[in-house]
Amino acid sequence: MRDVTYRIVIAGVRLMFSALGLRITVLGAEHVPRHGGAVLASNHVSYLDFTFVGLAGRAQGRFVRFMSKEAVFDPPLVGTIMRAMGHIPVDRSNGVAALRSGVRKARAGEVVGVFPEATISRSYTIKETKPGAAAIAIWEQVPLVPVVVWGSQRILTTGPRWSLRRGKALTILVGEPMHPTRDADPYAVTRDLHARLEGLLEQAMDGYPDVPRTAADRWWLPATRGGAAPTRAVAGELEKASVARREAKRAEKAAEKAAERALKAAKA
Repeated sequence: MRDVTYRIVIAGVRLMFSALGLRITVLGAEHVPRHGGAVLASNHVSYLDFTFVGLAGRAQGRFVRFMSKEAVFDPPLVGTIMRAMGHIPVDRSNGVAALRSGVRKARAGEVVGVFPEATISRSYTIKETKPGAAAIAIWEQVPLVPVVVWGSQRILTTGPRWSLRRGKALTILVGEPMHPTRDADPYAVTRDLHARLEGLLEQAMDGYPDVPRTAADRWWLPATRGGAAPTRAVAGELEKASVARREAKRAEKAAEKAAERALKAAKA
C-alpha cells in the first residue's frame, strides 16, 4: 500500500515539476544500490529536497524512506500520506528512538534518506553534520551514499524565499558509496561524509548552468561564491533566532492549553 501511495505522490510531483519547467539533471544515480539496505545522506537547502533526493532513488527503482522532523507529520492529511509512504518521524527530543526506526528500515532492506545537517542551511553551504546517518550505516553494515541537491533553494527555501518562475535548473549529484566497517567511529565517518558532501557541492556548483539574472538575484549563491547568502556565522545566528521564536510560540500554545484545561476543570 505504501508503494502505491508513493507512486501516486511521485506522479503528482512530476506534474508539478513539469509545470514549473524544471531542468533536472541527475548524475551518479548508479551509486544507489538496486537491492538491499542503504543510507542516502543529503545536504539540505530547501523544503523540497526530499523530493529531489527521492528522484535519485527512483532512477534505480528504489523508494527512499526519509527521516523527517515530527512536526511534518502533525497535519492530519500530510501525516497520513507521510506514514503511508513509509517515512520516519523524528522526535528531536528522543533521537535514539528515531535512529532505531532508521535501523529497522535499513535492516529490512530499505533505502533510508537522512539530512545530516538536520535543518536547512541558510548559507547554502554544508553545515555541521550529525552522526545519525553514519551510525545507521555502521550498525547495519549498509552503504552510506552522499547526495547533493543544488538549485532547489531557488524554488522554496527558508527565509521565506520562493519563486514560481519557470525553467530553473536543478542538479542532483550522487557520490560513491562509503562502506564503514562495523568497528568504525560514527564521528570519524561523519567527518569523512561532511568532506565528501562539501566536495560534491563544489562540483554541483561548478557545473550549474544558471547564473543570477540581476544583483538582487544573487541571494541563492553562497557568500564564498560571491553571492548574497549569509555567511555560515551569520546563518548560525539567524537559525538560533528562528529556533528561539519557535520555542516561544510552542511555550505560548502550551500555556494557552493549560489555561483552557484549568478553566474547564474549574467549571466542572
